[in-house]
Amino acid sequence: MAIPLPRSLFVLTLLLVLIGPWSGVVGASPARAQVVLPDFADLVERHGSAVVNISTTQVVRSGRGLPQVPNVPEDDPFFEFFRRFLPPNTGPREFESRSLGSGFIISADGYILTNAHVVDGADDITVRLTDKREFRAKVVGSDRRTDVAVLKIEASGLPRVTLGDPNRLRVGEWVVAIGSPFGFDNSVTAGIVSAKGRALPQENFVPFIQTDVAINPGNSGGPLFNLRGEVIGINSQIYSRTGGFMGLSFAIPIDVAMDIGQQLRTSGRVARGRIGVVIQEVTKELAESFGLRKPQGALVSGLEKGGPAQVAGIEPSDIILRFDGKPVNASADLPRIVAATKPGARAVVEVWRKGATREFTVTVADTPEDRGGPRAGPRGQGPATPPGGPGTGPQRQSLKPFGLTVVDVPAEQRAQLRIAGGALVEDAQGPAARAGIRRGDVIAAVNNVEIRSAEQLASVLAQAERGRNVALLVRRGDNSLYVPLRVDGGG
Repeated sequence: MAIPLPRSLFVLTLLLVLIGPWSGVVGASPARAQVVLPDFADLVERHGSAVVNISTTQVVRSGRGLPQVPNVPEDDPFFEFFRRFLPPNTGPREFESRSLGSGFIISADGYILTNAHVVDGADDITVRLTDKREFRAKVVGSDRRTDVAVLKIEASGLPRVTLGDPNRLRVGEWVVAIGSPFGFDNSVTAGIVSAKGRALPQENFVPFIQTDVAINPGNSGGPLFNLRGEVIGINSQIYSRTGGFMGLSFAIPIDVAMDIGQQLRTSGRVARGRIGVVIQEVTKELAESFGLRKPQGALVSGLEKGGPAQVAGIEPSDIILRFDGKPVNASADLPRIVAATKPGARAVVEVWRKGATREFTVTVADTPEDRGGPRAGPRGQGPATPPGGPGTGPQRQSLKPFGLTVVDVPAEQRAQLRIAGGALVEDAQGPAARAGIRRGDVIAAVNNVEIRSAEQLASVLAQAERGRNVALLVRRGDNSLYVPLRVDGGG
């Protein structure tokens, strides 16, 4: 016969039963923690000697600056105060501007990789090794677009880093940075890879490695190591609202940096491919407008007249899905892929056009030194009012479901924009305004249909399927941009 247990004893027995199977895990947690949390000491000891401190000096020539306070400009409220109580300036003065950065040795005979912004404009560069030896360095080459520079010091038998493969890097993997933040030589910080292939504003040619490794002024140009002691990136920049580290740092993949470095060493410049397209991101709404199953690729919103893409037959509204066999998953992928293609090479471009894929062969051109690469999503400001004045008579069309009033583009403005027609936006409210359309814009196309007049725009929109998005190609000044707009007048 079972003997009933007191309630408190029953609860205690139940807890012991539940805790019992886990006691081994709890007891083993310290040992397991030692396995999960790596020890970076051996890595730093083996490879830290190949990391260098870089200090630069730049002679800055000032105008009517003040001898004791050279950074006080003439329009500063304190300028007049200091002018009265300090000795008069006898003329233009020179003073030295100093900065610090990091770098790492890639060959035993003294070649060093760092960031271009570390040595930009420097008159004198000093490289200090961990053994306290100092060398004057010369700039072999520098590329601002990727922020990579190659330095050379006259030495031999130097320790050098081992290079890794960023393509094998996994999000969540541990990484280590060594550099000279605020001048503190060979400081070590660690973290994990937060993301790969990250695109940053105005940075078209680098698929950045994002980490949460602490990076501060002076870390720029230093190496990012994986746990095998291989360099997989160059620490380049941070995202911050305060000027200090906030958990977002970005590194240039080492394969990108080494390719740039090799070109700088052999030819002194970087050759980049160019096909002459203006592109923008494909949003969910734009993908729907063009009948694409999912948002992907790079939407062509403009073409360089006589450029490689136009000559090959590519048109505005084409969505580039693949370039030279490489997938274009997002618009930011295309500039990097094209730039990495050798000028003069012939590349097959796969595009989405009118519900089907087509292929074109493009001969890649060279990017001149003074030109930028293809940029996504131009957002230039248009005129506040239509240059040709408001439209009159039957040319005006009021498209109330969309909040649009449009007129034919005056001849003078057509000549200025070099277009054959279009519909000039005289007023934009409601859905059109929320979509980003404003007075002075010129609607040049709807999806793949070129618009020649305000009347044609009204006709095309009237025939569009209700409840779906259409893509309006908007000309704003010298820029073009596709804007999605719902046909039923929804936002």
